[in-house]
Amino acid sequence: MVIEELQVRKHKLGLTNEMISEASGVPLSTVQKIFGGVTKAPRKLTLVAIEKALRAEEERLFRHDRHSGEDDNKAHENREGETEKTHRSYSYEGMSYEAGAVEASSILCEPVVNYNAAAKERKYTLDDYYALPDDRRVELIDGVIYDMAAPSSTHQRILGDLHLLFRECSDQHGMPCEVFLSPFDVRLDRDNYTMVQPDLVVICGEFDVDGSIRYEGAPDLTVEILSPSSRMKDQILKLYKYQNAGVREYWIIDPKHRTVAVHYFEEDYAVKIYDFESEIPVGISEGECVIDFSRVGKRPFR
Repeated sequence: MVIEELQVRKHKLGLTNEMISEASGVPLSTVQKIFGGVTKAPRKLTLVAIEKALRAEEERLFRHDRHSGEDDNKAHENREGETEKTHRSYSYEGMSYEAGAVEASSILCEPVVNYNAAAKERKYTLDDYYALPDDRRVELIDGVIYDMAAPSSTHQRILGDLHLLFRECSDQHGMPCEVFLSPFDVRLDRDNYTMVQPDLVVICGEFDVDGSIRYEGAPDLTVEILSPSSRMKDQILKLYKYQNAGVREYWIIDPKHRTVAVHYFEEDYAVKIYDFESEIPVGISEGECVIDFSRVGKRPFR
């Protein structure tokens, strides 16, 4: 679907950029750039997420009109002499609203993907994040708390091997970089509403590693290993969070399909797909550092 068609449907439904962002999981700044004409050729995943949000709202309104049309006609017949109301009331998720006065957090919901669900009534902060029990692993993204499932043995094996390979590569080529694996807090936007835990991060330049409880800002490189519960969040929501925050390079590892999608955010944005037998160049090292993925995840347990 082209951007012009999305714009027509957006205005027809009376939706704001904020509503679409909350329903689709696409960051607000990205939605604004698309509908404002700044981004001329957004990625397919972005358009698909926005289209799903618009379609969900269209289907909800269609269901409402079909079931309430007869009752609305009867109500008008019983109000002779009254001025026809310009706002229509309806119910959604057990709550009653009046069209034109519906809050963004309530009007849209994408039930298939958990992270696309309507936003919380209030935005959680870092105080809420640090108040949670130590044994509960979560991420805080734009004021929403996302629980993190326990990683599988495959996930941990891949992560452990990558940590060693990135450290070896960094040392061999004299890169002034540190490599950290999760759990490691990253205050990505330097605000009070986001704290992520990438599976692996590479941070170059000066950084105080002694006693630091978190990293402030965008790492140079982040890695996420997909799982059934994190697939959509990592591929859409965190992709745009990392890009917008200034991360230079983002690796998305898919154990199910045995692929590695490397997003090079610097200069001309590019994404390259590799298989698990590839030698993958690390962009932030200008190609000098290469990760031999055939060495990843194949060592037997001891």
